[in-house]
Amino acid sequence: MRTPPRFDRGHTDDLMTFLASSPTPYHAVASAAERLEKAGFRQVSETDAWDGSLGGRYVLRGGAIIAWYVPKGAAPHTPFRIVGAHTDSPNLRVKPRPDSGAHGWRQVAVEIYGGPLMNSWLDRDLGIAGRLSLRDGSSRLVNVDRPLLRVPQLAIHLDRTVSSEGLKLDKQRHLQPVWGLGDDVRDGDLIAFLEQESGIPAGEVTGWDLMTHSVEPPAYLGRDSELLAGPRMDNLLSVHAGTAALTAVAASGGDLPHIPVLAAFDHEENGSQSDTGADGPLLGGVLERSVFSRGGSLEDRARAFAGTVCLSSDTGHAVHPNYAERHDPTHHPRADGGPILKVNVNNRYATDGSGRAVFAAACEKAGVPFQTFVSNNSMPCGTTIGPITAARHGIRTVDIGVAILSMHSVRELCGAKDPYLLANALAAFLEG
Repeated sequence: MRTPPRFDRGHTDDLMTFLASSPTPYHAVASAAERLEKAGFRQVSETDAWDGSLGGRYVLRGGAIIAWYVPKGAAPHTPFRIVGAHTDSPNLRVKPRPDSGAHGWRQVAVEIYGGPLMNSWLDRDLGIAGRLSLRDGSSRLVNVDRPLLRVPQLAIHLDRTVSSEGLKLDKQRHLQPVWGLGDDVRDGDLIAFLEQESGIPAGEVTGWDLMTHSVEPPAYLGRDSELLAGPRMDNLLSVHAGTAALTAVAASGGDLPHIPVLAAFDHEENGSQSDTGADGPLLGGVLERSVFSRGGSLEDRARAFAGTVCLSSDTGHAVHPNYAERHDPTHHPRADGGPILKVNVNNRYATDGSGRAVFAAACEKAGVPFQTFVSNNSMPCGTTIGPITAARHGIRTVDIGVAILSMHSVRELCGAKDPYLLANALAAFLEG
């Protein structure tokens, strides 16, 4: 029997709000935590003892969040149903000594994070956001969400071959944004500006994790507003859908055969090898502590993990109307065709036949169509947190997502229905 859909166009409206309020992984987990708190979830500290009580809990660590809901009747060996995602996106990040400039221009020194489509960052009005670490050991989020920086492109008059031979960008020389005029570049100017913007006393910031973002807000696009354009859909679209699905399942109050979990990691775009990445110990530690706090043993932990399934939700490639030859000829995922099941026999994605059956059952229950993505044999295949999660924790993992265009651009594009189709499928999966 199909479950009536929980999510509709209002979900996509809320996604736009989520994207706009989440210019960095730190802001994304804060936004997710706010939604969880409103749904009755409570934060627990990793340094405190956990009591294993029923209900919703979550852990924050940097730009990562793990949230779970323990239903009535859950035993120590009850398996988990996990929605996995990541909070980071390719961008330009501020270097340790950010203040620079040349020839009367004041600039901010940046480093390339992940694999952005670098040309998409040119001639964009950029803000700056991130985390400021203070002298007393605390931290503060900052978001200057107005036109502050710009990476100016070289005029065509000074690069006559750019249209015929293509744009060639040197990562060090050509991507440093300008943010003012003057020759008096002084160390500390940017941080002093951010202290003032944040109401922090001068000299209190001793560390920072800062990045740039386009200040252009998400928007519906097209004759009938059937498309959604916006930043960081890879992969905040999945973080938002997973948060919505988890809170909806928790609110239903019914008996669940599994413990539903949201695991949103940082640093997927550069390999996931960090204390907040999928290749780190965070997820395994949280799941184990959940088992042990409910009186479980190592045997219970092994039983729970053996029955656990993870949906690794990340964006994938919709067929491009101008480059259809780059796609597999028999696999052409379309916008608004429903979430995609991602398959690669060389385990760049973790999906196998049994995982496909789990996802198909969830989509059938939710009344949601789904599609399949396979790379063209002549094109390298990307990867996700899926294979990492499967290998590190020994749990069955399935790679899925929403098909988009312009992946890794400063502004990506998807069908306006696909976000809520994904959220409905995730909710049906978490219910078991």
